[in-house]
Amino acid sequence: MEKSNQKSLEEINNTVPIPEKSSYFKKLIAFSGPGALVAVGYMDPGNWITSIQGGALYGYLLLSVILLSSLIAMLLQTMCAKLGIVTGMDLAQATKKLVGNNISFFLWIIAELSIIATEIAEVIGSAIALNLLFKIPLIIGAIITIIDVFLLFILIKYGIRKIEALVFILITTIFFIFIYEVALANPSIKNIFSSFIPKKDILTAHVDNGESAFFIALGIVGATIMPHNLYLHSSIIQSRKYNRFNENAIKEAIQYAKIDSNIQLSFSFIINCLLLILGSALFFGKNPDDIGRFSQLYDALKDRDMIGMIASSTLATLFALALLFSGQNATITGTLTGQIVMEGFINLKLSLWKRRMFTRMLAIIPVIFCIYFWGGRENIVENLLVYTQIFLSLSLPISMIPLLYLTSSKKTMGKFTNCLLSSILGWISTVVLLILNSQLILETLQSIF
Repeated sequence: MEKSNQKSLEEINNTVPIPEKSSYFKKLIAFSGPGALVAVGYMDPGNWITSIQGGALYGYLLLSVILLSSLIAMLLQTMCAKLGIVTGMDLAQATKKLVGNNISFFLWIIAELSIIATEIAEVIGSAIALNLLFKIPLIIGAIITIIDVFLLFILIKYGIRKIEALVFILITTIFFIFIYEVALANPSIKNIFSSFIPKKDILTAHVDNGESAFFIALGIVGATIMPHNLYLHSSIIQSRKYNRFNENAIKEAIQYAKIDSNIQLSFSFIINCLLLILGSALFFGKNPDDIGRFSQLYDALKDRDMIGMIASSTLATLFALALLFSGQNATITGTLTGQIVMEGFINLKLSLWKRRMFTRMLAIIPVIFCIYFWGGRENIVENLLVYTQIFLSLSLPISMIPLLYLTSSKKTMGKFTNCLLSSILGWISTVVLLILNSQLILETLQSIF
């Protein structure tokens, strides 16, 4: 097994103690936390809009896409955690060691663009939430999001465990808000369960004046399997104080990390399903031009004709708060990932607030551009949000391929290489994604020319 002398996220690396002689449950609690930070990326505003629009335009059809994407995400995140635990390197560091400096610089650019695409989603989500809650114009709301540049800078002083606890509380809050709101929407349980079986309509369905089901499906893939999360998980798992040179301790750390990751990603899977179900229950079958937007869902939660006698401004406010929380949650992980890829790929270190300002300013520019030229029309701004998720889907194989190669390599992982089934499933997922991305690019070029 290869080991790295350069620590990933040095300020939190090897800082969380693990009780050596304690119960299974206490050890699981000690290892729990990184999964929550990873799961945040699977329920940011980009996930929200793709899931809501998927439900509004195509009913429950795309639930199977959320399921398959989530299962692939669980597989990949386990590989990421294992890579970090076994090698002491994050995915960026390990990839650089594999491909060399020149290719690493190119991969860093792609990783940065992925983080910026994620940041754009967070800016848009937060700006819309501020508009819904306080009637703040979108352009002002986007500028206000600069303030959260310093959020992580403040939180990091209290230690990674405090950040993990805060994120878990916010995830739990969002989870219960949507459980409650979906229950009020009275969806068809039978149709929900039958839709977890993939149907060919995903590739062929299309509605007038709306995106094709295939386009939205790829958006869901990009929003669910986040490229930056692959770098993040391989790094933050190293915050735990496990014995780096004892095989039994390494095996135990991998086991607990897998459980933590799968539990947290199960939460994000359910939340994304709830968003699609809510969009379907309230909007499916209506004019595609008038459905699936954040403001329309916000208004629907206040409309007794749509959701019944329990509809109220309180439900709508809870929805807007959950949207704001999701943006702030993802802000934390985006900053950490930016630091990981910058240090891992090009060995460049920036202070946390400079790193945060860099990505946030680059994210705000296209949002302000759209708002300025299209008058703050919500549909234009939210379309930009969907397109960021498509970009994430297109960029995903660039991080998936090195991950699969490294975790399948005996030279890198020793006896902790992927089992044959995991490798096969991982490579099949990558090939299928490459084929779907190629088809999307071809369809896009044909529509242009």
